[in-house]
Amino acid sequence: MDEREWLTERFEEHRIRLRAVAYRMLGSVSEADDAVQDAWLRISRADSSSVENLEAWLTTVVARVCLNVLRSRERRREEPLEVHMPDPIIGHEDGGGPEHEAVLADSVGLALLVVLETLSPAERLAFVLHDMFAVPFAEIAPMIERSPAAARQLASRARRRVQGQAPTPDPDLTRQRDAVDAFFAAARNGDFDGLVAVLDPDVVLRSDGGAARARHTTVISGARAVAEQALTFGRLSPFARPALINGAAGVVVAAHGRPLSVMGFTVTDGKILAIDVLSDPERLHRLDPTVLDR
Repeated sequence: MDEREWLTERFEEHRIRLRAVAYRMLGSVSEADDAVQDAWLRISRADSSSVENLEAWLTTVVARVCLNVLRSRERRREEPLEVHMPDPIIGHEDGGGPEHEAVLADSVGLALLVVLETLSPAERLAFVLHDMFAVPFAEIAPMIERSPAAARQLASRARRRVQGQAPTPDPDLTRQRDAVDAFFAAARNGDFDGLVAVLDPDVVLRSDGGAARARHTTVISGARAVAEQALTFGRLSPFARPALINGAAGVVVAAHGRPLSVMGFTVTDGKILAIDVLSDPERLHRLDPTVLDR
């Protein structure tokens, strides 16, 4: 086996982990796949003979590619987005394949990804690599042209924001599903008090309608305000199909084989703390059609 064949095999062994790194960095499945492929092109042309830690080297290359993508986004964006929903990873409730499970390891829920979207590129890289993949700050620092101490500060700042804004979901998926089912039952019956009862007092509903449905892009806070909005979801109940959204209980709303929205829920202690909705037709069109099979 020559060096190129050896490197190709090693890269394929690490591909799932590298894709998981890229997804957390970019919040986009398609961009994560592109970043991993771009990284491979760079790696395949590089001299790996002096590399001592192959996994660390591959992670570094992918992280640098993702950092460039994040910085490019920041330059293109003229105004901050009110809300941008990351690409959801949708699975059936009887579980996904090993690749699905690997990408979603460590409970990377939609609520967490939404908060990561608010971080600077350097903060996001430092937090994702250190807190999610245990990369030492000494290895992170050169990527962002900072000292290890500065990289540590960036990760700490990002961590405080995540802990303050991204609730931790209940690990019991059955309890999550019970809360989501109660939510839709109350909406279907027009039961305002029932909706308020299943919502945390500080619940946040975030909706991203994209350019085509800009009026659906909104952020609503508080149980009563969210309940009022949720009463309109009652008509969607017949079309809501249970699904795992980033590993948590959620639904795909679809009619005639066409997805209308994806709704992710963050449930803790039986209460819904966050509802994240993607209703952008352009991005929904790119969903894997197999999610609608069951």
